[in-house]
Amino acid sequence: MTKNTVPTYQKLIGYLLLSTSSLVFADSFPYPHAKGDTLIGGTPENIQHTYAAYEDTLLDIARTYNLGQNEIVLANPTVDRWLPGKDTKIDIPSSRLLPDTPHNGLVLNLAEYRLYYYPKNRGTVTTHPISIGRVDWETPLGKTKVIAKKKNPVWRPPKSIKEEHAAKGEILPDIFPAGPDNPLGDYAIRLAVPGYLIHSTNKPFGVGMRVSHGCIRMYPEDIERLFPKIRVGTTVHIVNQDIKVGWLEGTLYIEVHPNLDDGKTRYRSRLNTALNLIEQANKGVMPKIKGSLLKHALVESLGKPIAIAKR
Repeated sequence: MTKNTVPTYQKLIGYLLLSTSSLVFADSFPYPHAKGDTLIGGTPENIQHTYAAYEDTLLDIARTYNLGQNEIVLANPTVDRWLPGKDTKIDIPSSRLLPDTPHNGLVLNLAEYRLYYYPKNRGTVTTHPISIGRVDWETPLGKTKVIAKKKNPVWRPPKSIKEEHAAKGEILPDIFPAGPDNPLGDYAIRLAVPGYLIHSTNKPFGVGMRVSHGCIRMYPEDIERLFPKIRVGTTVHIVNQDIKVGWLEGTLYIEVHPNLDDGKTRYRSRLNTALNLIEQANKGVMPKIKGSLLKHALVESLGKPIAIAKR
């Protein structure tokens, strides 16, 4: 167990917002109430933290707080992910900007390894960490929809995956029945893109990494909560937005994630993208921004909202 330093009233708020196994950090947040605001999870400057127990890894802590491996590592770059050490202070990011997509159905932002769900009443936003496709098995981008749902699915490995494993000396069976050895876990949501699923996993430490054959993997406890909310026909937007810009109560934030091309995108290109997004967010007018903070966000790519301007 980890000790946290969050005040009692915030624990109560977390509980009321349908929190995860921790009573502090929710997986569902109120939809931004002010028109034009797109930041959820609280003020970014108020960083929450916990302390590692003797037996903890960063991955254990990430799962407790509904984070992926990528998020916990970015937030704690000097901490060993396998041996953080007893009583090591661990920052727990909770705020994030909503992706620039229609705010309905499911949104998968591959660059931040995160899923967002907007129910029809738009009173809340639910978000979970995910795994995405490897470089050689990229998750496709674009608009699609949910065409089927299955509890306790059976997995029939396609020929391509069986051949890949056979080349490594591992012979996969033709069928994986439902159960603990099934890589799909207990829940699968099928997309209209042939062969692609959002599913559970029997390897939860891979959540927040680029490790799948193109499918989207979720923590078992996350998809168990999400599964009954999703209906066949739900719209799904799959995007790759490593730079997001948005407002909260008159403050403009930028959130920058490592890009999926392994850092090959030049700084000048990322800067131009950021400036265009900033201008769009301010109704076509470039606000007076803090240049040093913008540069820091683009260079460090820490995946957290950083304030760069005021209205």
